[in-house]
Amino acid sequence: MAIVRPSIPEQCVDAKAAARVLATLSSAVKDRALRAIADALVAATPAILEANAADLEAGRADGLAPALLDRLTLDVGRIAAMADGARAIAALPDPVGEVIDGRRLPNGLDVRKVRVPLGVVAVVYEARPNVTIDAAALCVKSGNAVLLRGSRSAAHSNAILGSIAAEAGQEAGLPDHWLTTVGGGDRAELAELATQAGLVDLIIPRGGEGLKAALKGVATVPVIFAASGNCHVYVDASADLAAAEAIILNAKVQRPGVCNAAETLLVHADVADRFLPTALPALAAAGVILHADGRARAAVPGLPMLPATSEDWETEYLALDLSVGVVDSLAAAVAHINRYGSGHSEAIVTASATAARTFQSEVDAACVYVNASTRFTDGGEFGMGAEIGNSTQKLHARGPIGLRELCSTKYLVEGSGHVRA
Repeated sequence: MAIVRPSIPEQCVDAKAAARVLATLSSAVKDRALRAIADALVAATPAILEANAADLEAGRADGLAPALLDRLTLDVGRIAAMADGARAIAALPDPVGEVIDGRRLPNGLDVRKVRVPLGVVAVVYEARPNVTIDAAALCVKSGNAVLLRGSRSAAHSNAILGSIAAEAGQEAGLPDHWLTTVGGGDRAELAELATQAGLVDLIIPRGGEGLKAALKGVATVPVIFAASGNCHVYVDASADLAAAEAIILNAKVQRPGVCNAAETLLVHADVADRFLPTALPALAAAGVILHADGRARAAVPGLPMLPATSEDWETEYLALDLSVGVVDSLAAAVAHINRYGSGHSEAIVTASATAARTFQSEVDAACVYVNASTRFTDGGEFGMGAEIGNSTQKLHARGPIGLRELCSTKYLVEGSGHVRA
């Protein structure tokens, strides 16, 4: 007998009912559920790896790029990290009910501004099965129901992770339909999900510009875009060049297929002739294809490099490619970053406090680093347990989307028979 899957509107109605229950649950119940999910993930590691192997086999057959295959891959360590993330979120303070502000008005009314859950959060993501657990855990702790729509490339992995989390959570006291996986079908299905106004309170797309564009054209539900990361590292005239080389290698090479990896290296002209002859060969030895402007190529004439084009400056490679440019000043570096950057993560390497403060104040990005790699832009690294994505927007949430970013606010006003004159 065929199994009839509920329609998207039906799934959203069920999630809305679950959200009303989740909003009232105690921290103890939510934390118990998160620990149960973590334990269940570890116990099911062999089955998760088997499902992931099926996705990887299909991905290789479809010609997925190595960086995308890396994002898709689960292993024992990554499964353990997902479980650790759920436990870390359980250990964090509960944001629900947190008093942000409180005062007694001159008329005697007591006013408190408190955090409350958003309600139903839909997360749409591509080739990142760990997002299934990160999103589920963050939504549980923040009192939200979650609708998860992964991509076809991770269908087997997402299905088993979602099933494990949903079952473990319900057995620990969460309501039915607290977590719902919404297929992985075509753009028409995505459009239907994005237009469930009144049922879905927020949709978070975590993927490329194509996904972002598809939602922009149709969404009637509020959207926070966990969008692309065209990130830069700028080496200032006063930089510690050894530290700068270590930072750009980490930012580019450690995991090139993620949104906080560096895509462009900018170097002050005063140090280009000393820095580039060591840094660029080190990057090339690590497998990086260099797209360099004329001055960068002239600094290392024997090293094979492609001429950088305007398209290179605009590109989020998500691969072992790096654009390289020489600039005449900090102001020129800032102007380049603000023109071509995506507002994700930007870094300066400098020994000058003045240059650092100028960079921090003038660069328009969610995360701005001084003498550190852009790879730290991550909810786990920021002590948030995990993240759903990194918002490059400015309204509601900017930067890693964690527990507090999944909450709204409510004013609680108490009087004693007050009436307004």
